Order: sequence, then structure tokens, then C-alpha cells
Amino acid sequence: MSRTRWRLGLGATAFLVAAGLVPAPAHAEDVTDYAITVDPAARGAKIDDTMYGVFFEDINRAADGGLYAELVQNRSFEYSTADNSSYTPLTSWTVSGTGQVLNDAGRLGERNRNYLSLGAGSSVTNAGYNAGIHVDEGKRYDFSVWARADAGTTLTVSLQDADGTLATARKVTVTKSGWAQYKATFTATRTSSDGRLTVASSAATALDMVSLFPRDTYRGEPNGLRKDLAEKIAALHPGFVRFPGGCLVNTGSMEDYSAASVWQRKRSYQWKDTVGPVEQRATNANFWGYSQSYGLGYYEYFRLSEDIGAMPLPVVPALVTGCGQNKAVVDETLLKRHIQDTLDLIEFANGPASSTWGKVRAKMGHAKPFHLTHIEVGNEENLPNEFFARFKEFRAAIQAKYPDIQVISNSGPDDSGATFDTAWQLNKDAKVDMVDEHYYNSPQWFLQNNDRYDSYDRSGPKVFLGEYASQGNTFKNGLTEAAFMTGLERNADVVKLASYAPLFANEDYVQWRPDLIWFNNHASWNSANYEVQKLFMTNVGDRVVPSTATGTPSLLAPITGAVGLSTWATTAAYDDVLVTGVDGNTLFTDDFSGDAAQWTHTGGGNWSVQDGQYVQTDATAENTMVSAGDPSWHDYDLKAKATKKAGKEGFLVAFGVKGTGNYYWWNIGGWNNTQSAVEQAVDGGKSTLISKAGSVETGRTYDIDVKVRGRQVTLYLDGQEWGSFTDDKPAEPFRQVVTKDQKTGDLIVKVVNAQNSAARTAVDLGGAKVASRARVTTLAAAPDAVNSETSTTVAPMRSTFDGVARKFTYTFPANSITFLRIRQR
Repeated sequence: MSRTRWRLGLGATAFLVAAGLVPAPAHAEDVTDYAITVDPAARGAKIDDTMYGVFFEDINRAADGGLYAELVQNRSFEYSTADNSSYTPLTSWTVSGTGQVLNDAGRLGERNRNYLSLGAGSSVTNAGYNAGIHVDEGKRYDFSVWARADAGTTLTVSLQDADGTLATARKVTVTKSGWAQYKATFTATRTSSDGRLTVASSAATALDMVSLFPRDTYRGEPNGLRKDLAEKIAALHPGFVRFPGGCLVNTGSMEDYSAASVWQRKRSYQWKDTVGPVEQRATNANFWGYSQSYGLGYYEYFRLSEDIGAMPLPVVPALVTGCGQNKAVVDETLLKRHIQDTLDLIEFANGPASSTWGKVRAKMGHAKPFHLTHIEVGNEENLPNEFFARFKEFRAAIQAKYPDIQVISNSGPDDSGATFDTAWQLNKDAKVDMVDEHYYNSPQWFLQNNDRYDSYDRSGPKVFLGEYASQGNTFKNGLTEAAFMTGLERNADVVKLASYAPLFANEDYVQWRPDLIWFNNHASWNSANYEVQKLFMTNVGDRVVPSTATGTPSLLAPITGAVGLSTWATTAAYDDVLVTGVDGNTLFTDDFSGDAAQWTHTGGGNWSVQDGQYVQTDATAENTMVSAGDPSWHDYDLKAKATKKAGKEGFLVAFGVKGTGNYYWWNIGGWNNTQSAVEQAVDGGKSTLISKAGSVETGRTYDIDVKVRGRQVTLYLDGQEWGSFTDDKPAEPFRQVVTKDQKTGDLIVKVVNAQNSAARTAVDLGGAKVASRARVTTLAAAPDAVNSETSTTVAPMRSTFDGVARKFTYTFPANSITFLRIRQR
């Protein structure tokens, strides 16, 4: 395609800037020509109302300290070293005087194992989350505690920070000899984000479930949700809510929380632990390194889904662990119990109030059913055959009793590779309704793979894209995700559901990045990615209107770059590195008989020459890259010898190295030494190009040979071809899709321009009769723009455009997402 540069006149440039359509760094005079052709007479794929949704997993303190509005951390003194090695039952508490946590027959309940025995004249203070407990002046806060005393006791409950009191203290008289709940209400006299809650006792008292809730929760629900966070979910108008995991579902023990399991703390998320009165719910070690109280449980998830008009989509364990654990549970009795639990879950959601589990739901305050229609079994299992054997048993039992429930399977943790291929074949052979795909890839990958679903089998299982994100929260990440989403919509006959992940991150407790919504104990803010998701979710349309656009030619230049060596959580030794050109001439050689002066160390770890080898000795360091050679090298052979010394994984050999964030590497024995893959890093974000199962042996020396020819790479391990790939897909920066809103008749033209030049575009609506004015929503910003608590750089701008006709020209700003809503007459 020929691309001509155009220079806008001063008036046109001024108009675009005045309209807020050009981000500050863009050069409005740089314009690339495109064309979009729409065929309004053709019928594209129908788009379901549930196309886009959200996925909630308790990661990054998304539940306790997050969406769950409880302000007291470790309210039931259940924190354990099983949750985090630094935890004790008094984590987040400070005792003044005498007090100890007990686990004995005097406890509040069997599933609430610990309680605090507080001495006479003593007090205990809770530090809350982040900097402390947040209160707003004039707002009301409900305190409650379960207490037991042998004699009459007065509890003095107070709220304060370093500057003094935050509310008038309350007196609570403990009158019963057995456990009972006592309550009080505070009204905050000033605003603070570092408050502390103190409970002081006049006599010896047992305390449990010490709680402080804002009265102003989402929709005023008791045991409710933090209002600002829930409102951000609701503002997306999601079609579904997937919960509770994620890795929470398919990690840890599959046993229950009982004496029979010796009160197993590291369990998979099991729904029966999370319903009923909060003081009777179990606690559990969270896979992400903290404790989860289950105050936010299945009932609350169903209520949230109902409140925001979204389809609930629960995920249950399949008795095959993943997320690095990769173990199949072989216990027929346990399997049958989990299958029955899943049937009971459907009854809890849909059964009449007279049924066994419908009665539990009704007692919690919801007599009417929740209308569950979909359920997912398993999450990212890396053992596809073992998973699928169990999945079929779940599906058979569910279909026998509840034939209207759609049962969803999955394809493992990656977008391609041996596990993915095996899982998909099993799903196709068994005629599964829907398969959940997950992938977290670089922005480059998302620009290259807009056509991913164009070639999927239209008669096979449908796709649920349950977890995806590019690797960052800049506007550039949002742009590339938006470009990919146009491909999801174009293929809405195959891709039926899609949800970005993860949803939440508390800025002080981050285990995973990027995330959609960020928060602390007093504020929350939308990422650039959130603004993208919201724009798509609130402008979906009902049917695709076929359209085409000019694109970018295939890549022709060869892969260029230096070479590198690295390790990941492993110590390894390298020797006899040799790089030769296609003519056989030596470009580089190092047998490490001297020093390592030819190598540049850009990563972590500790490298040194030892006994004629180049050795990395830090077994905990990740990405310890050293590189050598000329970034302009192309068409070469890289050979090396590699030996794993110790650690979790294998070794990495890099090629096409152009800097710390731009390279290819062959990761041999990665992912806890379970698979090998070639990954491409672009501006720091990585994506997988080819992968296979496999491991490396400690102490064995492997011969590595990488042949780079043009844009094709062939890899040899010990003289045998391991695999090859051709990296020639263009990272297309200009993507579009057109949908129709049946209710309004609007054509919604959605265009992503992920490049630094504006895209002057000839739009041909194919003869459609349209109004001359379009409503325009634009997201435009610098590629590296990031939203924060104090700055919203990426936000939608709304305007109108009066130049619409059957054929018209529109200039889409550099680095922008634009939705034109065009009324048909």
C-alpha cells in the first residue's frame, strides 16, 4: 500500500487541537492516509449483550482491604504463617496490657478457630489497611464485636489518629456469660486516612470478629461493598462477572476446612466456605501471599452481579492444580464430593427457597433465584489430559441434573503451545460449548494478532477470553488492547465473552501488574485500560456491520540484533559462545579462557568467569541478561554450551538483542522447569512465539544452536531441531470495526490509531442514508500517559462532527481511539 504524507493547513490543525482530539506530544502535520469501506447491506456476526464483562479475583488485596468494605484487618485473629511467613494471629493489632490469642474449646465456633483473650484494664488497637482506617467527616460507621466475659465488663471503643480523636468514644456493656454480638455506631468528627480502632476492656474479656463498617456501602448493603470501587464496576455496565478465580480456584488442597483435614489452611476456593453468617465462614490462605476472610463470598458475588445487571459466572475447582503447582488429585471420593458441591452451588443460585441450598440463600436475604446460566470448571490447568478426564465427569453430572446450564472448559495458561493445542483438541472432540482462553502478552503481540479469531472453526466450541491484558497501564497498552478488541467484535460469532484481568489493585499490596482499577484506603482511580474497556462496553452494538480498511505491508527487513545469555531463578554456566555469518565467517567467539570483557551486564544476578566458563551464581535473581556483539547483526548462527547448576528453572539464550527491553530469547526449562519457549520482548513487554513442554537436567551440558535467516529462526538442541518460527506479522497500528445499535439504528464506527501520526481516512458507508452529524467519543493521549490518584491524563472527550455523508473524510488523531455514532435515516 502506498502511504502519502500530507500537511494539514493551520486552520485544520487548530481545530483538532481546540477540539481536544490531538494529544500534546502529537505532530498534527504528520498524516497517513487510510480508507475504510463499510457494507451496511451485509449482515455480520450478532453480538451478545454479555460480550464484555469483568473478572474479579482476590489478588492485590482486591477483597479484604478492597472491594469488601470492612475497615478492620485480621478482624477474627486468624492470620497464620500458612498465609504469609511474616504473619501472626496479632498481625495488624497492638495489645496494650495483657492479651493473647487462643485456639481452644472456648472459641466462637468450629470454623472460627482463634479468639483474643484480653486482660482487665488492657486494650487492643487495629491498624487497618494501607496507612490506617479511613473515615470521612460526618459519615457514620458501624462497630460490632463478638464478646464473652465471666463477669460484667465494659468495653470502651474509640477511633483516633496521631492528631487525636476521630469520633466520640462508645461504651459497650458485655452482659452475657456466653458469646454474643455487641454493636455501636460512630460519627466521624473529621476526615483521616490513618485512623486506629481501639477496644479497651475493664475486666477480662474474650473478643472475636472485631468489625468496623462504613454505613455508606454500595446500595446500603450490610456486610457490603466499598462504594467507590463497586460503582466503578457498575459504570462499565459489564455483561457478566467471572469469579472467584483465577489461581485461587486451582491451587492448594482440595480438602475442606474441618478436623478431618486438620483445618487445612492452604485450600482451593470452595464456595461452601463463603456463605452463611460471616462469623461462621472459614478463613483461608490466599495464593497471592496473604489471608482471605471470605467475608466477601459467593452470596455477595451473586448480589453484585444482580445489582449491576450482569450474568454471574462462577468458576469451580476441577481437582487439577495449576499456577505452577501442576498436580492431579487422584481421589475418587473427593472428586465426587466436589461434583456434588457444584450441583449444590447451582441449587444455591437457582433452587426454590424450599430446597436445601435455596433455603440457605433465602435465609441470607434473597428468596428469589439468581438465575445462574453458565458455570466454568477449572482454570488454566497445565495438565490437559488429566484436567479433561475430570471435566467430563463434572459436565456429565451437571447436564444430567441441570441441562440448561452451559459448562465452560479452558485451554490452559497460554495463547499457544503444546498444552493449548492438546486442550483445544480435547474440547473439540468432546463438543464442549465454550473454551476459556487466557493470555498476557506484549503490546506488539496485540497489534499483530487482531486476526487471531478470523480462522477459528465456526462450528467448533465458542471462545471465552476470560483473562487478557498487555503488559502495562500506559495509554499505549490501552491502545493495543483496543486494536485487539476490534478483532474480538468482528469475530463475535466465535468470541462470545471477554474480560480484561485482573480487575483491582491496592497500590500498597501489589502481586500482579497491570490492573484495571487502582485504589488505596481513601481513593480509587481508573487506569487508561479501564477507560478503553468502558468505551467498548458502553458502545457494543448488537451486530457487526462488515467493513474493511487498508493496512500495513508484511515485514520484510531481517531480524537484527546482538546476542545474550541469561538465567531466571537459576544458577547456570555457559561456554564456547560462537556467532558466525551465513558465509561461515566468525562474527564473535568467547571460550572464557580469559575475562568477560566482551559482555555487557544489563540485568540482575552475579556473573563471573570460573574454570573457563561464564557462570551466574545467584539462584534467586530473575532476568540476569548479559549481551555481546553488534545490534546490526543479521542472518547468523549462534552456538553455545549451557549447563544448569541449581535452581528452579533452566537457562536462556538471547538473539536479536537491541537493548534491555527488546530481544528474542529461547527460554529452555522455564516455568518451573516444565516447558521451553521462544519469547519476544518489545519495549519490555514479552509474548510467546513458540512453546513446548520439557525440562532440563541439572549438571548436564546442552548444545544450543540458533539459526537466524531473514525473519525465520530455527532452533536446535543437542543437534536435533527443536522448532522454528517466522516473525513476519505486521504490528498493524490502524484497526477498525463497525457495529449497529438495533435500538437506535446507529452505526458505530470504532477506529484505533496506535501510531504517532494522524490517520486521514476516507470513509465509505456503502450508500447508507445517514444524518450529517455524528456523536464522537475520543480517547487521545501520549503513548506513555498513565492515570493516577491525582492525575487523570487519559479520559474520554465528547464532541460532534457535522461532516458525515455516504462518503466523507475524517482525521483520526495520533495515538487515539475514536467512536463515531452515526444515525441512520
